[in-house]
Amino acid sequence: MAGPFCAQCGQAAVDYRRSIRHIIADVLDSFLNWDSKFFATIGWLIVRPWHLTKEFLAGRRVRYVHPLRVYLLVSILFFFVVNYWAKAIHADPSKLSANDRADIAAELNDPDIPPEVKARIRDALDTKGLTQPEAQKSPSPAAADTPQSSMTASPQQSVTSPSPPGDFGPMVQFDKQPSTGFERWLEQRAKEKMGEHGSKMALFIATLFSNLPYMMLCCIPLFALVLKVLYLRKRVFYIDHLVYALHIHSFAYLGIMLIVLITIGLNRSIPGTFAGWTIAALWITFAAQIFLSIRRVYRQGWFFTVFKFFLGGFAYLIVLTVALATTFFITIALP
Repeated sequence: MAGPFCAQCGQAAVDYRRSIRHIIADVLDSFLNWDSKFFATIGWLIVRPWHLTKEFLAGRRVRYVHPLRVYLLVSILFFFVVNYWAKAIHADPSKLSANDRADIAAELNDPDIPPEVKARIRDALDTKGLTQPEAQKSPSPAAADTPQSSMTASPQQSVTSPSPPGDFGPMVQFDKQPSTGFERWLEQRAKEKMGEHGSKMALFIATLFSNLPYMMLCCIPLFALVLKVLYLRKRVFYIDHLVYALHIHSFAYLGIMLIVLITIGLNRSIPGTFAGWTIAALWITFAAQIFLSIRRVYRQGWFFTVFKFFLGGFAYLIVLTVALATTFFITIALP
């Protein structure tokens, strides 16, 4: 022993063969210390995200949560909210045309669609308690009062109706004939995943959003690689860039969640010009925090920091676009 810890493995010299009062005090002390460390880390992450990176690289790490653990905790919360929002997305089948409603009803025979999803879609298609054939046979009162309306309307208007804003049908129209085997395979997989007229689009979007955490976890090392290229002459180790990447992504997730929550609160309480200016100021502050973090961590002048901020942002935007397209393709390709 060298003090209260073992010099070989770091185990604390805690004697549990004593009064239960002392043991409970030790447990509470460990728990409260973890809480204080966590809240201190989150506080610095919101106010000065670069402080955590500088402290970690300087070797002062015991007072803060490890960067990887911070990222995992914040990302789990962030993508939980994103997935919850994705599952809330739904179409408005009650405003579909008769042909589209009939096609969607036929697609519900697919055994891959969960029974509860089929039940919700059938309930939505059954407008005012009528089945589709009965709805076609029962004209509306407006149509009965104006018999000439069907004669004055154009044939195209009598067959199809414009899609409502919440309809997924226009997003999954497969009109163009595929010319290659790969295009035919891709179209077939897209029809299986999304449905001919978007009957499975909400389920596909939920699946796509559930794959985003893995995509972002793979993008963090690529972001560190972009920083490594931008600051190649400073001879900074790659692991240093990776630590900063974990901290800045954690800040981004946390900042986006806070701004969205504040936006919802302002729009419900005091909507108007004040809310708009406040939200704009929050997003400007969010971008300024990222910019200042780059300048404080890498310690370069304003000109080079601005140049590398925009150049690195553009490069990382390309990385995210390619990663999102890859995730989209994998989501379609996987069974």
